[in-house]
Formats: sequence, C-alpha cells, structure tokens
Amino acid sequence: MKTNAYIIRKADISDLERLTEIYNQAIDANYCTCDTKHFTPHERLPWYEEHQDERCPIFVCVHDEDAIGYSYISSYRSGRGALSEVGEISYYVDFCYHGFGIAKRLIEHTLQAAKGSGYKNLLAILLDCNRESISLLKKYKFEEWGVLPKVAKLGEKYHSHLYYGLKL
Repeated sequence: MKTNAYIIRKADISDLERLTEIYNQAIDANYCTCDTKHFTPHERLPWYEEHQDERCPIFVCVHDEDAIGYSYISSYRSGRGALSEVGEISYYVDFCYHGFGIAKRLIEHTLQAAKGSGYKNLLAILLDCNRESISLLKKYKFEEWGVLPKVAKLGEKYHSHLYYGLKL
C-alpha cells in the first residue's frame, strides 16, 4: 500500500546503492557537486564508513520503502582540535522528489542532530550556481561566510565555491 509518509532514519549499508544513485544524479546535474565522474557503491564505501561515527551520521529519507534523499554531517578539517565544534552539512534528493520538501525535512533533522552532537557551527559548502540550495539555506539562517572565487571548473565554465555558515 502506498502512503504519503516520509521517514527519516540513520542510513545502513543496505542503503548505499541507492545513496550512490542519488549522488550520481547530482553529478549529472552539473551544479550540485564538484565531482564530475560517477561512483559505484564500492567506491562510496569509504565515505559510508567515515560516517558511522555518532557525530558524523548519514540520515536517509524513506518514502514507501525507497530512499529518496539523504543528508549527513562531516567533520570540518578532521583531526584539528580547534575545529572540533565545526561540522559540515550536505544533502541530496532524488530529482523525482524535488519540490516536495524533502531537503527541508532532511536539513531540519540534521540541524537537530548537529546540536545534539555538540557542534557550535555548521557549514554548507556549495557552488554559486546552486541557487535552490542557497535559497533554502538562507531560510534556515545560514549566511555567506566565505567565497573561493571561480575555482571550480564544470565543463568550460568556472564557478565560485561558497561557504555558508550557521551558529547553532
């Protein structure tokens, strides 16, 4: 039976194939990530394993037993003690589910998890051409904290790498 329920839970290894598919969609979009080549689930395994720490979880949004989006927290400059209270938020949603509030749900869930894990600052690092994400982050009071001008080359065009931040 189909439902309208969306469930957010911690990802497990059985989600890795689907999470990789969603990430590969973002690569194909050519404005969501600086990666330019597809990954296999096997190639994404180290990323998955890095996010099994309680402070760096992966959350998956599930609808009718299908993973339709995910978010995660990464350590910012891992191993540097002075930055231990800074995390990085990332999120990706299957393009078939854009416009349904999935990214909003994932961001809200991830913000609460970050606060509960002792983060004091959260960064989102994105490309200047990702206007939808910039607009969404601003709704959650993220502000532009830094710019690396025209450093990312996608195709023949250069884009700036933006750092948006939020004090938790």
